[in-house]
Amino acid sequence: MGRQFAKLAFTPLVKRQQELHGSRRQYQRIEESGEPGSQLGEDEREFIEARDGFYMASVSETGWPYIQFRGGPKGFLRVLDDQTLGFADLRGNRQYISVGNLQHDDRVALFLMDYVGQQRLKILGRTTILEGGDAAQELIAKLRTSEPNALPERAFVIHVEAFDWNCPQHITPRFTEEEIRDLLEPRNG
Repeated sequence: MGRQFAKLAFTPLVKRQQELHGSRRQYQRIEESGEPGSQLGEDEREFIEARDGFYMASVSETGWPYIQFRGGPKGFLRVLDDQTLGFADLRGNRQYISVGNLQHDDRVALFLMDYVGQQRLKILGRTTILEGGDAAQELIAKLRTSEPNALPERAFVIHVEAFDWNCPQHITPRFTEEEIRDLLEPRNG
């Protein structure tokens, strides 16, 4: 865990719970001397670009959290630089809950899972939505995937503020059809 993630996640009430349950000293050391944890490195880049989906949380005007699964071909969530992610937002059920929520509060939490490798990466960031106009169309073209019937409506740009690799404990391995095919495929050698 990086210092920046701890700074954002460890509110006074969280710290009180850590004190009550005996973990505060450990996390205080991270806050004081841990890695910054705000710039994505090669490990994060490879992990992100290998995902075919992630969960994104936003908060409504009334304070309710909302979590949505975003999926696509591997690499649809792109690392644009060491503090920026982006993806083309495709037309879906047309509820626009995340888009509406982000007009109110631009903060998001992303939760990326590797069920086979039993790894998870949490990312906290602020989102800019580009829709309409030349700049939006240019970015959408850059972020677009090869999905034949995909209809991108806008581009999401996520400015990473902090990230945390979470422990593998309690992650149940799950496999996609592609992963099962790869495991069952005879090896030449």
